[in-house]
Amino acid sequence: MSSTSPLSALRHWLEASHLDGTIVPRADAWQSEYCAPYDEKLAWLTGFDGSAGLALVLQDKALLFVDGRYQVQARVQVNMDEVEIHHLHNEPLAEWLEHNVERGTRIGFDALLMTNAEFTQLSATPCELVPLNQSPFDTLWTDRPAAPAGIIREMPVDINGESSADKRQRVAAVLAANNADYLAVTLPDNIAWLLNVRGSDIPTSPVPLSFALLSRDGSVEWFVNDNKLAALSDTVRSSFTIYPQDAFIERCRQLSQGKRVMVDADSAPVALRFAIEPQGEIVWQTDPITLLKASKNPVELAGYRECHHQDGAAWVNFLAWLSREVPLRAAAGQPLTELEVQAKQLAFREQQPGFIEQSFATISASSSNAAMCHYHSSEASNKPIGHDHFYLNDSGGQYLNGTTDATRTLAWGKVDPEQRLHYTAVLRGFLSLITLQFPSGSQGHQLDAFARRPLWEMGLDYDHGTGHGVGHQLLIHENPHRIAKKVNPWPLVAGNIMTIEPGYYLGGSHGIRIENQVEIVESRPGFCKFASLTLIPIDLSQVELHLLSEQEKRWLDEYHQQVREALSPRVEGDARAWLVEATAPIRVNG
Repeated sequence: MSSTSPLSALRHWLEASHLDGTIVPRADAWQSEYCAPYDEKLAWLTGFDGSAGLALVLQDKALLFVDGRYQVQARVQVNMDEVEIHHLHNEPLAEWLEHNVERGTRIGFDALLMTNAEFTQLSATPCELVPLNQSPFDTLWTDRPAAPAGIIREMPVDINGESSADKRQRVAAVLAANNADYLAVTLPDNIAWLLNVRGSDIPTSPVPLSFALLSRDGSVEWFVNDNKLAALSDTVRSSFTIYPQDAFIERCRQLSQGKRVMVDADSAPVALRFAIEPQGEIVWQTDPITLLKASKNPVELAGYRECHHQDGAAWVNFLAWLSREVPLRAAAGQPLTELEVQAKQLAFREQQPGFIEQSFATISASSSNAAMCHYHSSEASNKPIGHDHFYLNDSGGQYLNGTTDATRTLAWGKVDPEQRLHYTAVLRGFLSLITLQFPSGSQGHQLDAFARRPLWEMGLDYDHGTGHGVGHQLLIHENPHRIAKKVNPWPLVAGNIMTIEPGYYLGGSHGIRIENQVEIVESRPGFCKFASLTLIPIDLSQVELHLLSEQEKRWLDEYHQQVREALSPRVEGDARAWLVEATAPIRVNG
């Protein structure tokens, strides 16, 4: 690269393109939570590498919009002489444009990187939105990483429980019911589920980056680059008509004449609207695959249960090692560190049969680092792990038969009394929700307060959701279900997989979270409950046991007995001895 800064180079490009500014989102064409390096345009432009944000670059200023999680990080990573930091939600881009630009200001944008919902909102501002014919990053970003080309593999029916042909017919029935001719599928995990394939374009997210068109007769046109298909059998490849990935938008334009095409307004790029509307009709509706995928079949559910036994064994081996090494290393004056510990945990997972990779980047956070709920350790931030503070570990694995996600907060000495109260409140919130019986079809926001009440009683709260869906060897955060304050209209029913993960975070001091993955099961006619999939002892050493009810203590004893019986045959030696002690009944612990 030349010595010209990325922002300066982009402004020269704007001037040559007769534009007053451009929008650069932290997004790819699939609205992925995690992006491939090729798509990290915002990071290249500004230095900010968080998972949510966007920039507005004008000739005389540049603005970076990030949410509350990244206000501190953004100010560290960007050049504050060049970039203003704004809040993504409290002072959003549309509001800023409404009050700060003149009517007719020409703002360029990439129609593949903006959803229809975002375009509709920004169209109400005084500026003129100009779709770009070519991305400036194709020429300005001279050392740009190669586009992802991860190999795609088949997901066998004996693991996923249903043939692709049967899935396609189920979705086609939804199209028929809505008098739609095609479904434009733009979410990679929906395509992976529909076609019974898994990909490797993005680490920890085993989905192929591609597009698909499902016809009302159940046939599929799959828009995927051929260099990803070498591992697929001829039988699988011949099940679909395959086109290059870049042909998707033009193909939608060709097929749309006089046709009704179902499109998801919240996730599909607005480029689809531009392609279809001139000649066809759009049926704006949430992609039906999203909800179908969230109801797991018996084979998938059995896979989740088995992989949690494998993951639980890895956790027990890890925690037994950690409980032995923390005091030894501290006494020797060479305490364990966050990075060392997360590497050891991965090594224990890699010993388990069926382990493929991590399901997300591990959060290994000691003391004040844990106050950042999306913290990831680095050489610069790597803290030691000791006796007088909490250590938080949030991690998971992708296994051949499922996906895991769990968090434990641990301590090996006596932490501050106030922190013990915080830990006890988080545990009581966790117990309040995981023991809840609720009407089948309840929505996530209707359950959220059960997990928060013990903290609310102390005047405390946490600024993240309480639970999310988890894909079956798919994305760790799976739509559409969430348990959070924000309204989530999707009914929770038996067969859904969720997490329960209340927490508390005090900046500069500590962070606490306890998380189990759960299966929603029927409890009695018309009602459901949560059955824990996660099999990991919960640290009770920092709990004020007198604040727990008898019902809460009973649940913990029964859960720990379940963990002990399930995992004792899978671990040996010191790990088994540690497991027995860590799962002893509370009356013994007390």
